[in-house]
Amino acid sequence: MTHAWMPKSPCGDGCLSEGAPTVAFPRRVLRFAAAIGVLFAAFLSSPLVLVLRGKVRERLVRLLFAGILRSFGVRLVVRGDERFRAVPGRGALVVNNHISWLDIIAINAIQPMRALAKKEVGTWPVLGLLVRRGGSIFLDRENLRSLPATMAELAGAMRGGSLVSVTPEGTTWCGLASGHFRSATFQAAIDGGVPVRPLALRFRLADGRETTQPAFIGPESLIASLRRVAALRGLVLEVHVCPEIAPGRASDRRELASLAESAVQAALGRVQIPAQTRRRRSVAAPAPASVAKVPSQ
Repeated sequence: MTHAWMPKSPCGDGCLSEGAPTVAFPRRVLRFAAAIGVLFAAFLSSPLVLVLRGKVRERLVRLLFAGILRSFGVRLVVRGDERFRAVPGRGALVVNNHISWLDIIAINAIQPMRALAKKEVGTWPVLGLLVRRGGSIFLDRENLRSLPATMAELAGAMRGGSLVSVTPEGTTWCGLASGHFRSATFQAAIDGGVPVRPLALRFRLADGRETTQPAFIGPESLIASLRRVAALRGLVLEVHVCPEIAPGRASDRRELASLAESAVQAALGRVQIPAQTRRRRSVAAPAPASVAKVPSQ
């Protein structure tokens, strides 16, 4: 079942860039074997993760997620505020542009946190179990009636001191193109009285070229995307940590979403002017005598 508000992206196979270097078939097999080994280790250690607390738990979780990246030959580069770490007792809404299944893995390799994930992720083999045990909040995108309760749960989690990762575009894009940040989850940040921390993600090759090859787009299966990523040589995932948006800076959730989206686009080198909420004036201002027209770009 779908509805008019279901997130959609026009990105598909035609968005995939060409000319990316690849590794030989035996190396691809070894990468899959290494990834399975890390996932198996994560599965075995998941009861320990639930018991451990504080920095020891965070270090173990970061190690496991970083191991998945390394097994696929992905190099993680963090730019901006590299000291992005959880502040004990203070929650935050962490938002990013959404390109690949690698996104949440990279974010947790930097700072382990809960996630707002579509309910289908919870059914994925092994990884779905780890996501559930990590305290993820699941969203049923096909049932709009469940949205208020999910947003209330999200606000409560952040109010209780949790960092929660959210992809406000609602679906994956190729990376060169991106969608607008939907405002619903930003209301949870306002209700929870917590800051918003935008992250900007970009995939590059070793020679610096931006690539869309890791994008998880169109009707392809997760297995097909995994195979394509495993074949790439010299894949680099850049995470730009943007300045925090303090509570109260925006007048409503739409303005807050626009501020976060503009911060991400600016970090990626794309100019975007954040939308501002119009406020009513007590006395109407006289109309200007003339208005200079700005030529369209």
